[in-house]
Amino acid sequence: MHFSKTYSQLLLTLPPELRENAIQYRQLKKLINQLVQELSSLGLSPIVLQQLLTQQNPASLTAQIEEIRQQCDRVSDSDGDHQRHATVVYEFTGTSSQIEPRLRLSVEYPTDATDIASEHTTTPDSILEALQLHSRALASNTSLVDICYSSKNTHNLIIPLQSDTAFFQLLNTALASLAEHLNTVHGGFTSTLQSLAYAISATARPTSSSAPRSFSAYSIAVSNAATLRPRSGSRNTDLYSWREIFQMYVEGEIFESFGERTRGERSVEETETRMRRFEERMQEKRSKLKLAGSKDALDIFMRMNFFILDLKRFQFANAEATRKILKKHTKRTALPLPSYLLSVWNGPLPAPPPLAELALFPQPSTSLPRLLVQAIGEILLPIVPHVDDYSCLICTSLAFKPIRLGCSHLFCVRCLVKLQRLGKANCPICRAPTVLKANHTNVDYALLNFMADWFPRESRAKLSSNEREAAKEELEELGLSEGCRVM
Repeated sequence: MHFSKTYSQLLLTLPPELRENAIQYRQLKKLINQLVQELSSLGLSPIVLQQLLTQQNPASLTAQIEEIRQQCDRVSDSDGDHQRHATVVYEFTGTSSQIEPRLRLSVEYPTDATDIASEHTTTPDSILEALQLHSRALASNTSLVDICYSSKNTHNLIIPLQSDTAFFQLLNTALASLAEHLNTVHGGFTSTLQSLAYAISATARPTSSSAPRSFSAYSIAVSNAATLRPRSGSRNTDLYSWREIFQMYVEGEIFESFGERTRGERSVEETETRMRRFEERMQEKRSKLKLAGSKDALDIFMRMNFFILDLKRFQFANAEATRKILKKHTKRTALPLPSYLLSVWNGPLPAPPPLAELALFPQPSTSLPRLLVQAIGEILLPIVPHVDDYSCLICTSLAFKPIRLGCSHLFCVRCLVKLQRLGKANCPICRAPTVLKANHTNVDYALLNFMADWFPRESRAKLSSNEREAAKEELEELGLSEGCRVM
């Protein structure tokens, strides 16, 4: 299937606001056809242009052009050293708002010379006629017709290319409009994301907010860390459901891989597969949400991710359309585009081009889908604290009843007690001698209240685990095994 048809079908699957800002691929193809006709009317077919332009770069001469040069040398030996090829230069002028491609034709000749190879006389007013005669000889590939004179005199002829001007103007306008639209999309997405963050915050509330009467804060003045027992979480919240949703979202790596070997943005196909898989898991998770606001927020969250997927497909399609249309322009017309134009949408940018050419196309920004995914990670995901961010570095479970050493490093009380019993005086992280100095005053009550508020289940589980382990150690110290019973 031709790319033009595939491109059109893909656009039909995208939202209207994206479809309206897509590259007009078919219209650009029509302008390329008009440009080919315009050049052919001047006697500059693609084959002729390719040979004329190649002659200006000795490093890229083909065997065929080398043979033509040798023929020219033989003619020069018989008629002096004043013969020159007609040259063609493809250049851009104008400003960023008005791009004007043109051909600069240069012919060196005196005022009374005669064309030796074809016996066709030219005058100073017939440069274009001379070039056409030269190009017809190159196109026939049978003999070389050059403009030969007894003395040298260079004349230039500037030919503006109207169809090419329309081509680049349409492409530049489309890309500038697209960049402006994507900036608007970014701002709107961020605003919607912030509203969604407030909605999720209202449904994923901690115990102190969802059940304020059942939560009481601890402090060193009125509490003993050894007797603290966190209460179970409230039922009037979807805190743990949202924590699981965000955990599955991060682990799914839908849009970007964080693996060592596969780090980077995923392809459109891989993203679609992972998104469908995540959607299926969310359908199961939705039925377990308690609050109606949570279900509405989850629907919005899914729509935002599907929008990122559409945007990723749209960006890929536009990049491919731009690359292909520039490649088609070069192939059909033989007019060499600057190298940085061909690499703007397919690979890293080369060295900066001249300022006059730099304005031809707006420079590509960072991938917008990637920016939107980053916005989700910065605005939405931190709403629900994750247990891994508050784990003990020794036992890797929740550092409930956290002990902050004099060096500011944090451990759970159970691991610290073990270190003190083993006589380990140095901090396991920075090796500062702070372990044996720690006591009940080192309990971080602010963090303890935070953990009891946001992680009530994990706090109770960690407390029960600590009590069982402490009881087992006491039995071992008494010389009793855990299975011993007193009858």
